[in-house]
Amino acid sequence: MNIGMLIIMLVGGLAGILSTLYLLVSLPVVVIQKIYRKVRFGTPIMK
Repeated sequence: MNIGMLIIMLVGGLAGILSTLYLLVSLPVVVIQKIYRKVRFGTPIMK
């Protein structure tokens, strides 16, 4: 394999891993934040 193809594969794999980690972290954080605001301040969850 040439070096160009290896770099492209590395960048593509890294992009997939980083986007997956972002979703795994951000979704629960947003849900917990909305529940906290609902309990603490009484704001609607969908706002």
